[in-house]
Amino acid sequence: MSTFFIGDNLRFRYEPFPIGQMVPMVDAAAYAEMLANWPKRELFEYVPRLGNKYSLSEKCHPEQFAAVIRDTPIWSRFDSWVRSDAFVTEVMQTLAAHHIDLGYREGVSKARQTMKNVLATLRGRSSHRGARFAGAWEFQMMPAAGGHILPHTDTPSKIVTMTLAVIDENEWTPAIGGGIDINRPKDPRFAYNQLNRQAGFEDMEVLDTFEFLPNSGVIFIKTFNSWHSVRPMQSTDPELMRRNLIINIKSI
Repeated sequence: MSTFFIGDNLRFRYEPFPIGQMVPMVDAAAYAEMLANWPKRELFEYVPRLGNKYSLSEKCHPEQFAAVIRDTPIWSRFDSWVRSDAFVTEVMQTLAAHHIDLGYREGVSKARQTMKNVLATLRGRSSHRGARFAGAWEFQMMPAAGGHILPHTDTPSKIVTMTLAVIDENEWTPAIGGGIDINRPKDPRFAYNQLNRQAGFEDMEVLDTFEFLPNSGVIFIKTFNSWHSVRPMQSTDPELMRRNLIINIKSI
């Protein structure tokens, strides 16, 4: 168990795809630092492609993202953890303990795995077994008044996605919404979505919702049918933001 990932708290469901929640996800002292050092709103870039959200990352305002990491101890420590082999190992071992084997093998050299991947491609095969994985992350915000993320399944390069809610105990109520919905297409012809096309909320049946709670982490596996979304939130406060971190493990 690390400061930023209390895997013992993880509880999974497996249908229609593996997804679970940790409450809490992060050590209390580290979480308090995250709350106190959340980046200013003007550093974020508005990203309307998938809905109504703001992002600060290596792709969205990368210079500001790098400065926040460089100048803020808690984010510097968090960044170092996400980019470490120890992070990937910890997450993959936790998933394996929940009967989810994504083919991670600790200690596989990059050169050896590259050759294996080339040979597999030439033979028409595709597998994560023995693949090399790397972590990446971003800051994300959505307006509590109408902010949302449209139904999607994530890009094929993402293997695992985690989210961490970074909100104070007293600033959010269940009536606002903001939870992550597990979706199933109403039309079964659209269940297969490996390449991550978007859909409308009206196209989906909501099977379950992981409530947006302080220091709660949601983790799920990208699959062909990992449809998820955040429905439009219901606050009337124009200043309130749904703050969370997005952490990904990608195949490299």
